[in-house]
Amino acid sequence: MGSPDMTSVSVSFEVRRQLNSMRALENYQSVDDLLQHLLKTYRLNKLNRDSESLQDSLKSLNDVDVNSLVSKLDLSPFKE
Repeated sequence: MGSPDMTSVSVSFEVRRQLNSMRALENYQSVDDLLQHLLKTYRLNKLNRDSESLQDSLKSLNDVDVNSLVSKLDLSPFKE
């Protein structure tokens, strides 16, 4: 982001400058609105990745015979 000689204050000004530039380019009312949008997008993308991973895991369970598994584990709520 900058040179290694930048202080925390100069880094903060640089970050603020970049956020304001992004805000202006995307026509957001405030930096807070921009950050909320970025966080929402990040969370939705993460949710989609997790959902796809879960769906892949569920597809691998298609060949499992649930009834025999339950009886082998003796977890059936209905005793014969």
